[in-house]
Amino acid sequence: MKSSLNAARRSRELAELAGGRTVDVLVVGLGATGAGAALDAASRGLSVAAIDACDLAFGTSRWSSKMIHGGLRYLAKGQIGVAHESAVERGVLLARTAPHLVRAQPYLLPLTPRVSGAQAATLMTGYRLGDGLRAAARTPRRLLPGPSRVSAGRARELAAPLSPRGLRGALLSWDGRLVDDARLVVALARTAAAHGARVLTRCRALELGGREARVRDELTGETFTIRARAVINAAGVWAARLDPAIRLRPSRGTHLVLRPETLPGLRTGLHVPIPGEGNRFALVLPQADGRVYVGLTDEPVEGPVPDVPEAPEEDVRFLLGVLNSVLETEVRREEVAGAFAGLRPLLAAEGRTADLSRRHALLTSSDGVITVVGGKLTTYRRMAEDAVDLAVRTRRLGAGASRTARLPLVGAVHAGLAHPGVTAPARLLERYGGEAGAVHELAERDPALAERLPTGVTMAELLWAVRHEGALDAGDLLDRRTRIGLVAEDRRAALPAAQAALDYRE
Repeated sequence: MKSSLNAARRSRELAELAGGRTVDVLVVGLGATGAGAALDAASRGLSVAAIDACDLAFGTSRWSSKMIHGGLRYLAKGQIGVAHESAVERGVLLARTAPHLVRAQPYLLPLTPRVSGAQAATLMTGYRLGDGLRAAARTPRRLLPGPSRVSAGRARELAAPLSPRGLRGALLSWDGRLVDDARLVVALARTAAAHGARVLTRCRALELGGREARVRDELTGETFTIRARAVINAAGVWAARLDPAIRLRPSRGTHLVLRPETLPGLRTGLHVPIPGEGNRFALVLPQADGRVYVGLTDEPVEGPVPDVPEAPEEDVRFLLGVLNSVLETEVRREEVAGAFAGLRPLLAAEGRTADLSRRHALLTSSDGVITVVGGKLTTYRRMAEDAVDLAVRTRRLGAGASRTARLPLVGAVHAGLAHPGVTAPARLLERYGGEAGAVHELAERDPALAERLPTGVTMAELLWAVRHEGALDAGDLLDRRTRIGLVAEDRRAALPAAQAALDYRE
């Protein structure tokens, strides 16, 4: 397949670049924005190289809440442009580019004694304004239902763990959510590859210039220069390592991972008001594998930015406290199976990081390197389009307008669980869309590949990731192509299978 990423393709394309081939656009960073920029440029007919020091979605793009926000929070802060942009991009993902990975998610906001009648009315007004954003973005209601108020009894039918004490109902709202944020990045990178982009992981940028980058192959240690007519720095929270003139204020967002049996009967997500905050909520997000994510914090990060941020114990205690404020039976610390933290690449400004704008920015260095920072996962496509537009304009590249608002990602062509041309289990259809049948066929042809690992992942999925999704080691397989690695004991149990998939031959 033209979209397949694997070790052999990486070696071949790396050798081409090391041999002196010049490309139109070099993108540094393969999170959502970088992979999106690679796709945007390649789909315009430009030659593209996109590199990352580690793996696809190694950084912030795998640590999100998996939310595709409609911008309600930004509307409440008066950031009307950001709110509308978010709603538009949510609609693009839901309706056209990734309907197999993005779908509507219901949320309950329980009306406990801590939420006054006036607060409830204000919140419902906000939800209705959010539905207005949906309409303004022309997202069909069939894809995203409107808000409503439900009774206490109905609330507990949808979310059995809620405490009945003082519960007088709940507000039901809807927003977009990803099956898996890392899978979105993989789909972006593979779609870019299908359009001819050279997508190269384990290739670290050491120095950037306006028309070249000094890089190192992290697998061999070899250093060489990649030449390009335009260079885009999409390294996110690490962008300042490549351009010290950039000033960021990273903030940490922590999530807890609860075991499948921890909150039985939770059929919707929850919005849980954070005490003392007028417009901030903890999110409780049930996952398809039975796990539940609880997030998220917004704390400033001081000092050097780590490659893999850790979730501190105070974040764990804080999130448990907020969660337990609405539950009948408290979740104890020992029931937290894992935790993860991501860093937001916010532009430096005064005030709390929780209050800083999520608008993205394009910065151009003195020698012409274009850096794209800020923003959020939902608006990755617009960020990528703006960065490539600037590169095309300033470097006079021969390319037309962006096509990505209507360009389906890998797997999206046959999205939908009832598509007659795809025969595969529902779990695979939700993660692979139109490619689910090919993944399932691997398992049907070889019983060894039907073996199930923690969270229900099969050996066939690991092998598919090695052959087609660019996985080069066990970490790629367990921590990004699947999310087995979020729970330490699950990761240990699955390590032998990951190694076997890497060793498997045609």
